[in-house]
Amino acid sequence: MPIVKNWKTPENLLLLIAFVMPLTFSVWQALLNNFVIEQAAFTGKEIGILQSVREIPGFLAFSVVFLLLIFVEQTLACLALVVMCLGVAVTGFWPEAVPLYITTVIMSTGFHYLETINQSLTLQWLDKKKTAHFMGRVLSVRAVAALLAYGSIWLLMDQLGVEFKQMYLLAGGLGLIVVLMIWIAFPRFEQPAAQHKKIILRQRYWLYYALTFFSGARRQIFVVFAGFMMVEKFGYSVGEISLLYLLNYGINMLFGARIGGWIGRVGERKALTIEYIGLILVFTGYAFVEHAELAAALYVVDHLFFAMAIATKTYFQKIADPKDIASSAGVSFTINHIAAVFIPFLLGLVWLQSPTAVFLTGTGFAVCSLILARLIPTSPEQGRETLWKQRLVINS
Repeated sequence: MPIVKNWKTPENLLLLIAFVMPLTFSVWQALLNNFVIEQAAFTGKEIGILQSVREIPGFLAFSVVFLLLIFVEQTLACLALVVMCLGVAVTGFWPEAVPLYITTVIMSTGFHYLETINQSLTLQWLDKKKTAHFMGRVLSVRAVAALLAYGSIWLLMDQLGVEFKQMYLLAGGLGLIVVLMIWIAFPRFEQPAAQHKKIILRQRYWLYYALTFFSGARRQIFVVFAGFMMVEKFGYSVGEISLLYLLNYGINMLFGARIGGWIGRVGERKALTIEYIGLILVFTGYAFVEHAELAAALYVVDHLFFAMAIATKTYFQKIADPKDIASSAGVSFTINHIAAVFIPFLLGLVWLQSPTAVFLTGTGFAVCSLILARLIPTSPEQGRETLWKQRLVINS
């Protein structure tokens, strides 16, 4: 019996949530470009609109603080998982533009609320010294789930001929079963600090907000256009895209926890500096790549660099008032998605004229992020949020 009790911990709950989310969402993501091109005849314009619509719930993530007046965060996380799984399950039934926009909003609402709450609970439940390593473990768990999802796509669709509709339904239905198991198995855990039930914006968090904004802008180019390029320019099939994802998440599974531990040792400033220098090179490479194999290599390296985004979250944990975390998680997701609402649509139009310009825009965003990362102090904490404040403290 003690073994069973020890298993039902907040950390294991977070790891199970981290498992089921990509198990379902990865199917939606991996199939999307092939599905919309092959079944719905999308061009860059339509995929840009869909991706902009997908980010609207992320932009509205600040509203999670109002739902906390009704639900505790743990309950809300399970409900968000249910909504996401339902959205994925019905995606394949209507391969037309408007129905796809609607099912995408349903899926995205669950996904973004879950991500917001999950980040909040992680920063509340974990000790600051252990957070970076734990987030690395989360990356590894997500990678295992994603590997199962992509492997299933390759086996069922590429080898056995399962159709898009059945694959989406299978992924969403399996996710719902796992959510039910989580709901039944785990007790309701207490939160260490009572959270503010209002929107919190603090001037001293400005650097975190800025890093979050450019991260969201930059990530949209990767999520929307890097994968789209693989299918449109280089003709990757569903099976080939799935194998590429398998490689990505296989690397994350092997190195996720190590990346988290490394960030904990070297600090956020150095980790983010290395990430953004790497992304400058990757996006510039996307702009001019002409070989499918090199494009795939850039995609894998890009995905690995994004794992270092853990450092932005641990930076915030170190500078934040513990009572601000839930509200600030929602606000940060909204800031992360300000650019995401309009960038896919605008750059979708640019894509029709110059894909190179789209990726060079990503290079510009990475340069801005690098400049901001150099303002992070070597030992961030409350009252020492930026390098300027660190110098003021030392001089005084």
